[in-house]
Amino acid sequence: MTDTSASPEGSHVAADAVVLDAKGLRALAHPVRVQVVGLLRKYGPSTATRLAERLGVNSGTASYHLRRLGAAGFVEEDTERGNARERWWRSVHRTTWFNTTDLAEREPEATLTYLQSVAALYSLRTQQTLNELQTMPHAWRDTLDMSDWALRLTPEETGALQQELKAVITRYRRDGPESAANAPEGAERVAVITYLLPELDASGDTAGAGTTGTEPS
Repeated sequence: MTDTSASPEGSHVAADAVVLDAKGLRALAHPVRVQVVGLLRKYGPSTATRLAERLGVNSGTASYHLRRLGAAGFVEEDTERGNARERWWRSVHRTTWFNTTDLAEREPEATLTYLQSVAALYSLRTQQTLNELQTMPHAWRDTLDMSDWALRLTPEETGALQQELKAVITRYRRDGPESAANAPEGAERVAVITYLLPELDASGDTAGAGTTGTEPS
C-alpha cells in the first residue's frame, strides 16, 4: 500500500495519498515512471543521475520522465537540496490509490499499461529479495512468505476480504522518515504485496485445488 493500491469507491484515503484521475493515470502509464515514483518514496529525494543509475537508463531519460511526473503533480523539485548544477526531486505523495470501477472503463489502454507496470515492479522487487536470500540474516529469512490460496467467493465476499486484509495491515507501523527514526531497534522496511485475482474462466471442478506456500529454512 505504500506504493500503490486499488481503492473501491467510498474507501478512506489518507491525506498524503493521491487518487488517480485520467490525467494522472496517463502520466503513470509507463513502467519507468512507476519505478521513479516508487524509488523517491522508498529512498527519499534524489537527482535524475542517481535515479538513472538505479534504473539502468541514461540521465536524459530519467530527467524526461521526472519532468512528465512533475507536470502531472506526482513529483516536485526539492529546492532545499538543489543548486544551479544539480536538480533534486521528491515525491509529493506517499501512496497512490486507483479506483478501478469507473476510470478503467474511460481509460482502458492507460489502465492496462499502468497495472502491467505495477505488476512488473512487484515481480522485480520479489526477485531482488530472492537474490539476496542467501546472505539475509536467518531471523529475516524465516519471515519471508510466498503463498497463495484458492477460494470460491462472490464479488461482495471478495470486497469484504480486501477490506479485512487492509485493516490488518494498517494496524502495523508504516514506513517513512518519521517512523524510521522512531522505530524499535532491528526494524527494517518490509514490503507487503497483496493480490486478489478473479479467475472467472476457472472450472467449477475443485479437484486438485489447494494451497501453496514457501517458507525458506
